[in-house]
Amino acid sequence: MNRHERLSKLLDIVGQRERIDVEDMAAELDVSAATIRRDLDHLAEQQLLARTRGGAVATSVAYDLPLRHKAARHAPEKQRISNAAARMVQPGMVIGLNGGTTTTEVARCLATRADLGEQGDPGLTVVTNALNIANELVVRPHIKIVVTGGVARQQSFELTGPLATRILEEITIDLLFLGVDAIDPAMGAYAHHEGEASINRLMASRAARVVVVADSSKLGRRAFAQICASGSVDALITNDDAPKDVLRAFEAEGTTVQAV
Repeated sequence: MNRHERLSKLLDIVGQRERIDVEDMAAELDVSAATIRRDLDHLAEQQLLARTRGGAVATSVAYDLPLRHKAARHAPEKQRISNAAARMVQPGMVIGLNGGTTTTEVARCLATRADLGEQGDPGLTVVTNALNIANELVVRPHIKIVVTGGVARQQSFELTGPLATRILEEITIDLLFLGVDAIDPAMGAYAHHEGEASINRLMASRAARVVVVADSSKLGRRAFAQICASGSVDALITNDDAPKDVLRAFEAEGTTVQAV
């Protein structure tokens, strides 16, 4: 386990247990107590947890972690999900991508689809409010990038606020791949931050089809701010070990489910 993976694991654990002990974490992660202390000090400096005597406790920030700390979580599942999502894209489409680790993986899969540029230049238009996604795709000659305005959030690299809505109100999207913090079969898709939820809701309203890309840890849960109701989600792509009863509940709400 490298340092990045270890930091992400520590944040996962403190988020679940609310309080952790240095010695316990050293034994659980098979590293020295000194290493754990340095890791916790580093995370505390970024205000992602609070240090205590002999350990650390969760803070409210720990539930809306920066993108760089989410990347290693459920990585194999996200790769399978993104591959399945990218296969849905046809040349000439206008694709929407909001911010998040799974949608970032979808963008990377699209970047390597050379066939998308065979019908002309560009062969694909991507509309995004995520700075990191725009940065990765802008160098691809077969992809036209449209970036919304707005104010960037450090946690997700997403542009939010009134400035982000102006472009979206004037365009249409064929297929939106929507990353979420939580999605419930009855209540719909959610984000931790109300600003992200608002801009993502507008992106969904401009899309002919909305496909949520989310690993099973997001299913059957709710977060602070609703993005859209269940009826607005046309399809869900998730991993194949997701609970079958939860997947059936999504299908009962009219959402097409693909478990990969």
